Amino acid sequence: MESKSKTYYLASVGIMAAVICILGPLSIPIGVVPISFTNLAIYFALYTIGMKKGTISYIIYMLIGSMGVPVFSRFTGGPAKLVGPTGGYLVGFIFMALISGFFIDTFFEKRYLCFAGMVLGTVVCYMFGTVWLAYQANISISKALSLGVIPFIPGDLAKIASAAIVGPQIRKSLIKANLYMA
Repeated sequence: MESKSKTYYLASVGIMAAVICILGPLSIPIGVVPISFTNLAIYFALYTIGMKKGTISYIIYMLIGSMGVPVFSRFTGGPAKLVGPTGGYLVGFIFMALISGFFIDTFFEKRYLCFAGMVLGTVVCYMFGTVWLAYQANISISKALSLGVIPFIPGDLAKIASAAIVGPQIRKSLIKANLYMA
């Protein structure tokens, strides 16, 4: 990899990690699991820099948050957040990024397939979060679904739709400007 490519790679991952750090803490508290903009930031990172770099940028965000920097929802941070009730969602975002990113990288001009991939990735994230929430809170899976999934479906579908509409335009613009490197 030539020097310019390495620099661009590191800069693009760093910038998207910073964007996730900025949007991640912004949340609407509605209970144990807040409405967060983290997934929206991840979707846009995937469109902007691709699956691999987008996932790495999210992992960097997780590492920053786990070290105590208040970048998680409600401006919190620390390892306790990763093992607390919402930790499963934070881990699930890694798999969401990989699945959604695969669909976006493979089918970025076919919005309905990208939409489907983001929905699938979100469902996998929900599974991780639900199982962990049920375990941590000592509640049933159905109760965990009612607390940590059902209320979020409309908003998450709106975020996915927004990303599916705007994301391809962002990627096309980056490709046209010779700034997109997968």
